Amino acid sequence: MSVSVKALFINVIIILITTSTILSTSVSAKENYSPLEASQWSYATDPYGSEANINESLVTDQGVWVNFKRIPRVDAKRNSWIEVIYSPEAAMLATTKRIKLTYKCDIPLLIKLSQKHYGKDGDKSYAHYQIKLPAATQWHTEEVDFSGFSRPDWTPESSVDHGIVLEQINALYLTPSLTDEKGGEATLQVRALELVQ
Repeated sequence: MSVSVKALFINVIIILITTSTILSTSVSAKENYSPLEASQWSYATDPYGSEANINESLVTDQGVWVNFKRIPRVDAKRNSWIEVIYSPEAAMLATTKRIKLTYKCDIPLLIKLSQKHYGKDGDKSYAHYQIKLPAATQWHTEEVDFSGFSRPDWTPESSVDHGIVLEQINALYLTPSLTDEKGGEATLQVRALELVQ
C-alpha cells in the first residue's frame, strides 16, 4: 500500500471515529425531562423597582425562563428581592430527602426553603435555610441533600433556629445570588426539578 493510500485510509478512519463521537455526544446530551407543571411555578419581585422579564409565560415546553433585574437595597428597612417560586403539594415536600435540579444561571444560584416558622405566620424575620449552587452556562444538574442547607449570615439573633422541619416548608425559592448592596441582572432557567423521596 502506497504512502498516499495509507494516509487517505488513516484520514477516513479518523473522520469516521470523530463523526461517531459527535453523534453519540449529541444523543446522550438529549435527555428526556418531564414537563414542569405550570400551576406549581410563579415568580415575585419587591415593590421597589426590581423587575422580572419572561417570554410569553414563565413555564413553557422548554421549562422556566426569567431574566431578573434587582435594584440595590433601598434602605435599612426596605430590602430588594427577586425569586422563582416552586410550590408543590405539601405532602410531596414532607417526604423529600433531596432535591435534584437541572438549571442554567449566569451566576451562582440559591435554593431557599420557605419555612412557616419564619414567614408572615411565624417570626416575620423571613430567615430560611439555603444552599448555593454554582453558576452554569450550559444545562447542569445538581442533587443536594438537606444536610447541606444552612441559615444566611444576616439571620437575626431573635429568630429561633428550629432546624429544617419538612412539614413546615411550603415552597422552594430559586434566587440568583445578586447582592443586597449592588443588585444586578441575571437570567435563570429551570429544565427539571425533582423532589427525591
